[in-house]
Order: sequence, then structure tokens, then C-alpha cells
Amino acid sequence: MTTQVRRSSLFPLALATFSVGLLAVLVTFVLFAFGYSDQPVWLNLACLLAPVGMFIGVIALLLQSRRRARPSPGH
Repeated sequence: MTTQVRRSSLFPLALATFSVGLLAVLVTFVLFAFGYSDQPVWLNLACLLAPVGMFIGVIALLLQSRRRARPSPGH
């Protein structure tokens, strides 16, 4: 018997946010390796999207596990 679990809509958002933040961190490291030490503020702020995305992902997984552990009505 298979049970259908609703996927959280937060998880794709978390994945996209984390990916953009990780890309910003990579760009920052590459620019620093080429000698650019004074990056723009928007790039530094974009680096903060990586931990924000990870936090949203943890919240999404916690919500999904709580939804899975809760018995469905009628069972």
C-alpha cells in the first residue's frame, strides 16, 4: 500500500534560494582570486541567500515530516 505525501511548496523555494546564494559565494571567491577585493554590496547581500535557503529547507522538511507523522482523518 502506498501513501501519497504532499510535497511542500517551500522546498523548491528553498532550493532556488540556496542555489542563488551558493552561486553568489562562488562569484565572490572567483572575483577575489582575480584580485577584486571591493565587491558590490548587492553581491555580498546575495551571499546571505545560501543560509536563508538552508533555513527554509530545514523548515520545509520539518513541516513535511510532521505532516507525514500525523494520522490522516478516517484512519
